[in-house]
Amino acid sequence: MTRCVALLRGVNVGGVTIKPADLAELFRALGADNVRTVLASGNVVFDMDGPDDAAQAALKARIEQALGERFGYDAWIVLETLDRVRQVIDGFPFDAARDGWHPYVMFSSSPSSLAELLEAAPGLDPADESVVAGDGVLYWHCRRAVGSDSPFSKLAAKARFRSSTTNRNLRTLQKLA
Repeated sequence: MTRCVALLRGVNVGGVTIKPADLAELFRALGADNVRTVLASGNVVFDMDGPDDAAQAALKARIEQALGERFGYDAWIVLETLDRVRQVIDGFPFDAARDGWHPYVMFSSSPSSLAELLEAAPGLDPADESVVAGDGVLYWHCRRAVGSDSPFSKLAAKARFRSSTTNRNLRTLQKLA
């Protein structure tokens, strides 16, 4: 069994409301064991047999299809192993406890999306936000006062990234781990 993490995009925002109990039930129906939802923002930790890389891609597609059918929305997830999430947490390059700043990690199922987003990083004002590449993720540190109005946040919110990226606060990831 492998401990997995599904990071759902766009849950409990923009009219897509999914109760944690319903989400856990769906994952159990897909064959997941030891299912736990974390916060009400689309985070599911669960056990599954395998999955190797090929099986993980198939599992991701199955989960997205099941979410769409059950809850009636275009579902996109990033699927990781819990070990991988722990590695990402350990690799956070900024001072996560810095007062007045948000520590974020952007995950993606598309390396080209991360590369395109990273291209914007040199033009960011380091007094407000910084973005650096990690191993298959982007680490983003943003002043709370700037938040969703930051240039990087606005870029990451563009429609072309919706199906492949999702962002999590480092503290949420630590709760998942």
